[in-house]
Amino acid sequence: MESAAIAEVRKSAEESFASGLYCAESVVLAIAKAEGIASNLLPKIATAFCSGMARSCGICGALTGAMMGVSLVLGRSTPNEFVQPAYTATQCLIQTFEKEFGSRDCQALLGGCDLNTPEGQAMFKDQNLRFRCQEFTGKAAELAARILVGSTG
Repeated sequence: MESAAIAEVRKSAEESFASGLYCAESVVLAIAKAEGIASNLLPKIATAFCSGMARSCGICGALTGAMMGVSLVLGRSTPNEFVQPAYTATQCLIQTFEKEFGSRDCQALLGGCDLNTPEGQAMFKDQNLRFRCQEFTGKAAELAARILVGSTG
């Protein structure tokens, strides 16, 4: 990935999210697109990671989508390949995301909103948290793109 693509990756992720895809789907799709990777498995493979791991109050879907994007580029295809490039990049991604937003967990990032409850769904809607998620989505895509430019550039 070229450094000029960083802003486009963020924009692409945010546009996908605004169009109705969810966080992890949007991020992995934007990174794949920037890398010239096309597959009917994308963004499908990321769906269960959205909304804090399928609304389980887990890790932010935007962050997991970014992790999947890093693995698309730096991951291995055979047991003989090294895992460390993907692990190092992912550790950097997680640390940077946490420094930026104060947490990696969906519920904490959304101010205690539990997306798996009717009350959480109402809170998400009433407080327009979708826009916050769009911010996480764009930033996670941008962070992953920056890391990938440094790792492959």
